[in-house]
Amino acid sequence: MPRRDFLKTSAGLALGAALGTARPLTAGERKRSIGANDRIRIAQIGCGSRGRGAHLENGILPHLAATNFEVVAIADPWRKAHEDTNASIKKAFGREAKAFVSYRDLLAMDGIDAVMIASPDHQHTTHLEAAAKAGKHIYVEKPLATEFDKLLRAYDAAKAAQAAGSIIQVGTQLRSFPGIVGAREVMKSGVLGKVSRIEEGRNGEKPYWYQYLDRGVKEADVDWKEFLGDRKMRPFDAEQYAAWYGHYDFCQGPVPQWGAHFLDTAHFIMDCGIPTSCVCIGGTFTWNDEHKFTTPDCVQATWIYPEGFMLTSSNNFGNSSGNVRKFFGTKGTLAIDNWNAPTYSAEGGPKRDGKIRGKQDVTPIARPDHFLNWLQCMRTGETPHASIDAGYQHAVAVLMAVISYDTGRKTVYDPKKRAIRTV
Repeated sequence: MPRRDFLKTSAGLALGAALGTARPLTAGERKRSIGANDRIRIAQIGCGSRGRGAHLENGILPHLAATNFEVVAIADPWRKAHEDTNASIKKAFGREAKAFVSYRDLLAMDGIDAVMIASPDHQHTTHLEAAAKAGKHIYVEKPLATEFDKLLRAYDAAKAAQAAGSIIQVGTQLRSFPGIVGAREVMKSGVLGKVSRIEEGRNGEKPYWYQYLDRGVKEADVDWKEFLGDRKMRPFDAEQYAAWYGHYDFCQGPVPQWGAHFLDTAHFIMDCGIPTSCVCIGGTFTWNDEHKFTTPDCVQATWIYPEGFMLTSSNNFGNSSGNVRKFFGTKGTLAIDNWNAPTYSAEGGPKRDGKIRGKQDVTPIARPDHFLNWLQCMRTGETPHASIDAGYQHAVAVLMAVISYDTGRKTVYDPKKRAIRTV
């Protein structure tokens, strides 16, 4: 074993010993044990730009001085991801976390209270279900699922863990933005009247997955089988690993990725549930090149909700113009062109009554940020901003769109049978 690897392994073993070898606490015991002065021991599954950057460097670590936690373990199939993430952890805590290739070994480690999941999309349900069955507190990225049967299994496991005391936060962080919370209050006030249509258009000159090419991925540094998970075995492909967002096997495109955020935001603002039907079309119309990406670069999905409105989310990566985020009501329009500074006006309202004068800024309502909220809820036992139920709602909507895109048919959701079918 090279000296550097030997030292890293030794440090990890020492850390594991320091945490003790007592039996894992049950969710209920752990919930009671995390008091105001108790240290929360956190592990990170998935150490790419999302895990290292959004979860750690820009997520929980800014709250280190105000809260009491430590990052004790990480898991990722790529050696370089371990090294880069542990550099950030060492800077924060003065020592590295124990590094694993597989999430299974991480969850088998004693002394872990909470798990953050930022793995590729096709692995979210696998890691969520396993962490829930292990009784951990969980922060999990969206989209929750790429297949509906796996969503049901992971959701049921998460609900059981929640009932036993686990705090589960879904990574739809816009619910924690003061401007979005304020927009919800504007909608609740009734000043915009009856909403009939909600629309998002979020476009770009080039698909975002191109930025992940040329990351220097080498076969010797990657556990390819661990990355594939339940996907069909194939020869190692550095581009598929580096830019997995652009390959449909691992990521089903802009609707699950970007549309999930807008869906969840609309669900929050409208205080609504799961849509009844969806139609989704799209394809790769601009970026047909040597990389052979299979994720669509142009897509549009439209849902109908039982509350009586239509929601559309569209993305075009062949032209960056036409961006819009609006809620159209009979008395006015709510615009969320800027997530942090929504506005509303009487524009277009056929029943506008003079209560809205000109363009009005939404009054922001202060709220703890998404990661701080999760850390706080682990101590208070309160429900976090983006509960597993909220995650299930937008995950069903996303999968209705995915199945419609795959089949070319309209999808409908049966809430009693918890089933999506095509018509």
